[in-house]
Amino acid sequence: MNRQRLAGLIRKEFLQIRRDPSAIAIAFLLPVVLLFLFGYGVSLNAEHVPIGVVVAQPSPQSSSLVAGLQQSRYFQPRFYTSIQEARKAMMQRQVDGILWLRGPFTRTLLRGDTAQVGVFVNGVDANNARLVEGYLQGVWQNWLEQRANASGTRLLVPIQAEARIWFNPSLRSRDYLVPGLIAVIMTLIGALLTALVVAREWERGTMEALMASPVSMGEILLGKLIPYFLLGMGGMLFSVALAIGLFAVPLRGNFFVLLFFSALFLLAALGMGLLISSVARNQFVAGQVAIIVTFLPAFILSGFIFDIQSMPAPIAFMTHIIPARYFVTILQTIFLAGDIWPLFLGNGLALLLMALFFLGLTWKRSRKRLD
Repeated sequence: MNRQRLAGLIRKEFLQIRRDPSAIAIAFLLPVVLLFLFGYGVSLNAEHVPIGVVVAQPSPQSSSLVAGLQQSRYFQPRFYTSIQEARKAMMQRQVDGILWLRGPFTRTLLRGDTAQVGVFVNGVDANNARLVEGYLQGVWQNWLEQRANASGTRLLVPIQAEARIWFNPSLRSRDYLVPGLIAVIMTLIGALLTALVVAREWERGTMEALMASPVSMGEILLGKLIPYFLLGMGGMLFSVALAIGLFAVPLRGNFFVLLFFSALFLLAALGMGLLISSVARNQFVAGQVAIIVTFLPAFILSGFIFDIQSMPAPIAFMTHIIPARYFVTILQTIFLAGDIWPLFLGNGLALLLMALFFLGLTWKRSRKRLD
């Protein structure tokens, strides 16, 4: 390993990065686009849900219950004169649910008996249906408590639950999505940068010139790895700054711990990109393979959006070979919970083994020959 030749190769890569705006765009523009899309465009919460309200016999009691819906940020009530009209609106996807206060609702309440309320929820989107049902139950419970306080009586409930929400007390899906998105961004940065750049060298013929020079294959690989590692870490720091400053995601763990595990994951991602480039010597093919092999598994099978525990057993088992699975867990823990070292050590060891595996396999496949 000749240090002077290695320094020359690294300088060559930095000059190529400066002359090629696509590498800068992948490292810094791509995170901005993805963070804006997912940070502002994707939400696992349901707010301002259109819900139909049918009140057969208006009264002060029914008006107070409906007022709870109007004051909630989760609902946007729309009033209908009959249940048939409300059902038609739900069939046309104008509302996602119906609250039906039937005729004897007020009379039953005044008699002291149990009043029945009809609730219809559109179950096409199962996740949204569960959220709407839970929100309606919360509005109903609050209304019962307000009635009990107004009458000076105590609301008799057999079981009273006292909820304590850990790590994300505001229940903002953005706080959960943005840290996981950083793992997806770093997967794209690491794999695409190295895969496309090396494939471009093969297309332009500059790789043949390197093969004919005295540089060793190890120097070529390190000359590719070091500049794009630094560029990828710059993209990661930029993404973290956007997550904290723009999206107000809390960082409860140690920043240097985040930096260390990000470096481990980026080495694994760069190793995958170098391995792809050693197989595909065409930019288009390398880009397609990088997206299919790295981005899609990181997006679908890492736990970024879809819960791994809810997946079928064979698919959940397959997630163990996805590096992003371990990094998503580390990121969400560092951002939302803090430094939990028993969790970090197991996932960090998996990232280290994967980085060694991909870089070692790339080293083994790389030879100074053109076939």
